[in-house]
Amino acid sequence: MSKSDGLPILHESYACCTPLAREPMDARQAATVTGLLKALAEPVRLRLMSIVLSHEGGEACVCDLTDAFDLSQPTISHHLKVLHEAGLLDRDKRGVWVYYRARPDAISALGALFSLPAPRV
Repeated sequence: MSKSDGLPILHESYACCTPLAREPMDARQAATVTGLLKALAEPVRLRLMSIVLSHEGGEACVCDLTDAFDLSQPTISHHLKVLHEAGLLDRDKRGVWVYYRARPDAISALGALFSLPAPRV
């Protein structure tokens, strides 16, 4: 795991994380999950994830994203880069535009992280 902007760059390692309520995390798992949460813990990045996830087809062009903010295109691109490097977004360049889509495995890992165990009967 390397760093960019103080956030870990994640690869496939976040798929290993178990729900918090199931068992305590080890230090490596905590560092991995912290990278995902730090990337999302910024209002612009959280909104960007929301826009991408809710966009038709589950992907959005950077041109669709910049209009939602009163920020410059380079600033939006920086936030998208952070989300991409954290492993939350995939990107695909098509001509002059870049399209972003959420990584299903990362979103599933985050959802599972906060799931509660089934009640014991």
